[in-house]
Amino acid sequence: MKIVLSGFYGLGNTGDEAILKAIIDNLRAELDNPEITVFSLSPEETSAEHGVESIYRAWRHSNKEKWRALREADLLISGGGGLLQDTYPTKFLFGPLPYYLLIVQLAKAAGTKVMFFSQGIGPVTSRWGKTLMKTFANQADFITVRDAYSKEYLHKLGVTKPETVVTADIVFAFRSDEEDRAYQSLPLSGDEKIVAVTVRPWFDHPDYLDKMAYVLDGLIEQRGVTPVFVPMEGKYDVPASQDVMSRMRHADRTLLLGSDFSPNEFLNFIRHAELTVGLRLHALIFSALASVPHLGLSYDRKVESFLKRSGMWPYSFRLGEIDETRMLENALYLLDHKEEAQAIMEPNVAELRSEAMRNIELLKEKFGK
Repeated sequence: MKIVLSGFYGLGNTGDEAILKAIIDNLRAELDNPEITVFSLSPEETSAEHGVESIYRAWRHSNKEKWRALREADLLISGGGGLLQDTYPTKFLFGPLPYYLLIVQLAKAAGTKVMFFSQGIGPVTSRWGKTLMKTFANQADFITVRDAYSKEYLHKLGVTKPETVVTADIVFAFRSDEEDRAYQSLPLSGDEKIVAVTVRPWFDHPDYLDKMAYVLDGLIEQRGVTPVFVPMEGKYDVPASQDVMSRMRHADRTLLLGSDFSPNEFLNFIRHAELTVGLRLHALIFSALASVPHLGLSYDRKVESFLKRSGMWPYSFRLGEIDETRMLENALYLLDHKEEAQAIMEPNVAELRSEAMRNIELLKEKFGK
């Protein structure tokens, strides 16, 4: 079976690279020698990392190669992740939303089946974005989404023709390898009580950085923890991490992990943590996979939906509604009651892992040969 993967690949975002690895590994495990081509902004790196064919994803060049790959493919997988949204400016055919839908249109013109795979939908708020969705997303042959909200949102946008099934983020089916390079890169003795911290710039609520600093200082003072900032997308997360540290009284007792690690290496680092605090969805998902309690700050419905499914929403906050005193109390509670939190998470994570594998099972059912 020849498959083309289209997503936010080759741009240095750990969450999206984790999605890519999870899809490729599980396709290879469940299908008979699939031939996989990935549209990537860094095709040589993607090809070397995953042993796949890879083609430059943007329109500046390699368009004949993209068309040829789609024409020869049996299936285009669009996803996973939050591709179909217009948070970034959408002007005519420029922006993420038109890009991914145009790839779908090219696949359909080439006679290739299309599956939106493990996607989180929205927000789509512009009139043009809604028109694009209703016109082009209805051409998909089958859709899986990672939460019920995304299915409802699709229907509100008028995307009703393809069958849509709620599953879970494919990263819950991530196949990890044992190694410890990220942990060993830091000056740690092995006795530290690590709190993994994941932050990103969020201009609508810049006060959250002060509140995060307050909570981390409190955890250091009251439980002697070692906060370690985990930059899942280095060019954004490293400056945001340094910003939080500049606001802390005990910044000298924090560490900043490098940003050049693979998803597998970030996941294995988080296994060492007692608690994860922060925004990045896939850092929180890694925490769930590692059975690490997590206190999330939801900047988007996708984060809130995940936290509700993992069982950690009662300890978490929407980004604009953070009470730093309660946040510190909740973090202390999770540190002090780790086994209780793990017992809440365990059945939820098992269900999410099973639902993630349904993405592959449904692909085989609908498109397998």
